[in-house]
Amino acid sequence: MRKISKPSTANCSLSDYVCYLLSEPLSANCSRLGKVMTISHDSVNRFLGRENYNSGDLLNEVKGKINLVGGILSVDDTVIDKPYSQLRNVIGYFWSGKHKRTVKGVNLITLYYTDVTGFSVPVSFRIVDKAAGKTKNDYFQEMLIEVKLAGISAAYVTGDSWYSSVDNLKFIRKEGFGFLFGIANNRKISLERGRQQQVQTLDIPPQGLVSYLPQFDYVTVFQQKFKKESRYYIVCLPQPADRESESTFNSLNRQEFENLHNTHWGIEQFHRVLKQVCNIECFQVRTEQAIRNHFFCALCAYLQLTLLKASNLISNLYQIQQSLFLEVISQFIQKHAHALSFVSAHPDCSVNA
Repeated sequence: MRKISKPSTANCSLSDYVCYLLSEPLSANCSRLGKVMTISHDSVNRFLGRENYNSGDLLNEVKGKINLVGGILSVDDTVIDKPYSQLRNVIGYFWSGKHKRTVKGVNLITLYYTDVTGFSVPVSFRIVDKAAGKTKNDYFQEMLIEVKLAGISAAYVTGDSWYSSVDNLKFIRKEGFGFLFGIANNRKISLERGRQQQVQTLDIPPQGLVSYLPQFDYVTVFQQKFKKESRYYIVCLPQPADRESESTFNSLNRQEFENLHNTHWGIEQFHRVLKQVCNIECFQVRTEQAIRNHFFCALCAYLQLTLLKASNLISNLYQIQQSLFLEVISQFIQKHAHALSFVSAHPDCSVNA
């Protein structure tokens, strides 16, 4: 981690705050951490407001721990619910896949990298800031350039239908990546020149269907059938710049598609752990800088969990949270269970008697 920008009087450090996020079962706020560490809650506030941790710092943390060549970059965003906050720029109304509606909160965009060994970590992040005047697609392209300049030479980029615009696909191909993206079921493709059809109207074989995506190029369309719906994906391998016809088009087979698709779904699990274990939603700070630093610490907390799992010190990312208080709970039950014996022995006893 880079050195702090100026001398600190805070009694709270990055490692302190990260450990706190991983261990706090209630609400991860400054006052509670102050009580835990017997320090002033202002020390925690000063730590969160002092630094300017950013995506570059996250990259520096993970670069020595991953294979930079040949992996898969997955992009997705998630909404951190903050229904009562009044901060203007970073808190707004965004579509939430969890709630299936527009909700008030912070929109976090993440690039999640899975290397060729299967080790997965977040490598870049952005918080949507309305004052910056950028769309999520602008942030996405900016993040791709950032990680590429940092030395990450991925083979594929994956994402959901939100990021499957023609502009994004052209940008990805220009940067030399292959891709897998979800598409809406009414997205139009062409099987023959001059005729476009909605993808949901086509009979797509398991091995995929090579077709022309208007304004882009040839892609392979795959269908995934779920219990209540079907989802559609377009796949394109990195292609030679001089490819001129469909006859030279190379495609993935079904098993390769499944592997790529399953890897992409790792980012959904990442978001779940980030919220359920790393306490990213549980902050009560009132400045944009403090929010950004809190998010960075939550991402570092996730990184620590993945490193512990890779070292076989934990079997899954939930183990620390699930086992941290087992002994305390056991001791409490052993010490106080006898107090319930009177109620058990007198079931007709009323509290108001």
